[in-house]
Amino acid sequence: MAEADPQNEMGHFSLGKAYLDAGQAADAVTPLKRTLELNPTHSKAYQLLGDAQAKLGDSAAALETLTTGFKVADERGDRMPRDAMATLITELGGTVPQSMAPATATAAVPEGSDLICSRCGRPAAKMAERPFKGELGEKVHANVCEICWREWIMMGTKVINELGLQLADPRAQRMYDEQMIEFLQLAH
Repeated sequence: MAEADPQNEMGHFSLGKAYLDAGQAADAVTPLKRTLELNPTHSKAYQLLGDAQAKLGDSAAALETLTTGFKVADERGDRMPRDAMATLITELGGTVPQSMAPATATAAVPEGSDLICSRCGRPAAKMAERPFKGELGEKVHANVCEICWREWIMMGTKVINELGLQLADPRAQRMYDEQMIEFLQLAH
């Protein structure tokens, strides 16, 4: 996909992630850098690129990538990549930037709100209705605010188009669900 369409952000990201998962950190760097050229707000790409750079022994580049990525993730409310980058920064001996996000790990749901959004960490009212049926639909309804859900709808369309998913295929549906779970940060 990355070769066929050099503008395919998801193709480059998937290639970089696959290389990293296969233990090929050196091969992961180029597609992850390309992902960030195409989308400088892709928090998970910063995390994986920093991880690859650290595995290659380039601590200075890893710290620069992770610090930038931490700030991007914090601003976007991408808590899971932000927290993973904070851990890597600390392991590499760097200083974790100050977070602008509210501390929600132990936060109670404020009065008038129904949940603390798993993606942005903000208190919010539940969506009026479950976005779709099933256990995952219930999990989204119980943990995701309306704003983050709308962001996923746009990103989900991009995932379908860029990965060429045919959702009638169970493997494609699983891939779509995995992307959604990661985006909405439901994998706790």
